[in-house]
Amino acid sequence: MEKHIMGEYGISYTLGEDGLYYPDLYLPEETEYPIGKYGMMRRTYLKEHRKGMYLELVLAGKLNEHLHQIDEECHQMMDRLVEQMKEQQGVTEELKMQNQMAWVGKMNNIIACAEEIVVREVVYV
Repeated sequence: MEKHIMGEYGISYTLGEDGLYYPDLYLPEETEYPIGKYGMMRRTYLKEHRKGMYLELVLAGKLNEHLHQIDEECHQMMDRLVEQMKEQQGVTEELKMQNQMAWVGKMNNIIACAEEIVVREVVYV
C-alpha cells in the first residue's frame, strides 16, 4: 500500500497506522499579533456565544487578526470617550492640582463608564 496518495479533488491522503487513509488538512498560517484585554474578552464571547463565527475565523486563519483589530478599536474608542467625558464633566489638570482625590474619583468613574460602553458596543456584538 502507498503511504501517500492524491485524491480525486486534489486532496492528498496519508495512510494511517490503522490502514485507513486520512486527508492531509492544515489550517492556514496566522499572523501573530499581540492580543490585549479586549481581544481576550472578544475571543471568550465568540467561543461561548458565536461559535459559528469563531470557527469561521479559526478555519480562515483570521482569528488572531480579528482579535487584534477589536483590541485596537476598543483602545481608540476608550481614548476618545475618556477625553469627551473629561471635557463634559470639567475634569481638568487644574482640578487635579487643587483636589487630587476628587480628580481620581471622577477619572475612575469616567474610565469605568467608557469601558462599559466600549465592551457593550464593540466586544459583545
